[in-house]
Amino acid sequence: MSLKKKSQYRTQDVPKDPGVYVFRDQFKQVIYVGKAKSLRKRLSNYFQPSRLKTADPKLRSLINSIAFFELHTVKSESESLLLETRFIKEYAPKYNILMRDDKRFLLIKIHLSAPYPKLSLTRLRKDDGAHYFGPFPKAGVLRDTLDFLTKYFRLRSCSPEVPDEKDFTHCHESVLASCSAPCNKSCTQEEYHSQVQELMTIFTGKVTNIIIDLTDEMKIHASAGRFEKAAIIRDIIENIKSLFKPQRNFSNSILKQKADASALLELKEKLKLENLPKVIECFDNSNFQGTNAVASMVQFRDGKPYSKNYRHFKIKTVEGIDDFASMREIVKRRYSRLIKEDLPLPDMILIDGGKGQLSSACKALEEIGLTGVDIFGLAKRYEILFRPNDSEGIFLDPDSHALKILQYLRDEAHRFAITFHRDLRNKRITNSILDDISGIGKKRKMQILKEFGSVKNLRTKSEEELIRRIPGIGSKMAETIFEHISRKKG
Repeated sequence: MSLKKKSQYRTQDVPKDPGVYVFRDQFKQVIYVGKAKSLRKRLSNYFQPSRLKTADPKLRSLINSIAFFELHTVKSESESLLLETRFIKEYAPKYNILMRDDKRFLLIKIHLSAPYPKLSLTRLRKDDGAHYFGPFPKAGVLRDTLDFLTKYFRLRSCSPEVPDEKDFTHCHESVLASCSAPCNKSCTQEEYHSQVQELMTIFTGKVTNIIIDLTDEMKIHASAGRFEKAAIIRDIIENIKSLFKPQRNFSNSILKQKADASALLELKEKLKLENLPKVIECFDNSNFQGTNAVASMVQFRDGKPYSKNYRHFKIKTVEGIDDFASMREIVKRRYSRLIKEDLPLPDMILIDGGKGQLSSACKALEEIGLTGVDIFGLAKRYEILFRPNDSEGIFLDPDSHALKILQYLRDEAHRFAITFHRDLRNKRITNSILDDISGIGKKRKMQILKEFGSVKNLRTKSEEELIRRIPGIGSKMAETIFEHISRKKG
């Protein structure tokens, strides 16, 4: 809504919707930002003449300083909280600082630059390089849900920045059962960060996949008569839905059309491109615990996803975990086909990864003789953009439209790769050599494969670990399973 003079205020012109109001002084500087369940009711309170008589000195000073106001309507109270928080951070209004109380909602905090990031809660947002999500008004629900998600994604909860073997020896078995244990090298740093990235998508409101998985798990417990566990999973599902339901991204939605256009212009200027990057393609690899190595490519046109041209890839020529070789393969396959079929090439290529992945992609382009296409790598940790043969990298303003569209591309490519990886994993679960074992039904098979990832990974574990991690598996059944999988490959 446009800026209005206080003297022009009329009750009937103010909507009854929830939203955020912004007060400005005579110089049009923002002096206070507030949220309201009903904008009409809240502004009526401020602009009643009698309010000055009962107001405390700070409030009286604020009311006397108001010269202009603007209103922003939203769909819900939770959205008004998010928009209010954004405006307060952006403008640092004088009277918000003077009049604020000590009550602050909780934020989720995670340092993605840490070797093995972990989740924490805070009430203060600092300029410390961490990623923050929130605020969340339901503190108890948030704490329980974060505890569950930490275990579900097998993240660490210990305090050392880089846990080692010494920390492992002091850790409780109950904690290790739900941890990937980087302290004793049970997982690589790349595998750990892959799980962190998948968790991050939930915080941005992309909860469909985890809801499907948890619903399946809830049904397994219910059908086995474990109703208490089924009820716990049911509550977790509801908590995730309520906490992380998709919210409008106000940093983009308020000026969305302008952002779409300016992002491409900024990219052209900041990266010194000859042409406007109207068509951008982004590549990402996905392999967790060495299983089902896959990759994805997403395409944006005019700054927006063009899902018709999204592509999945199964890695064909690379054995084991080798992100560099995998990137080289998929880039070569993609553009060899475009050249062969005489199809249009993109204006720009973005690689999800740093100098190593970018170098591999460049080698693929050299091998097929493709030149003249701008290519960059976006390093995950510090959001540094690399161009070929550039060791220092390019730092884009964290709030710039240019960086945001590149992050959007990267996140979309990652989401698409993870979805494909999950689909293949579920197909593998449907058809497994565990089917040949007498006494192992479909539900028990799903439990084992979801817990260990694959039969290949299960072979590296012990019978005792299988018994500990899968409820209902006894020593006799564990012995039968290991005898069977040691005779067959699958």
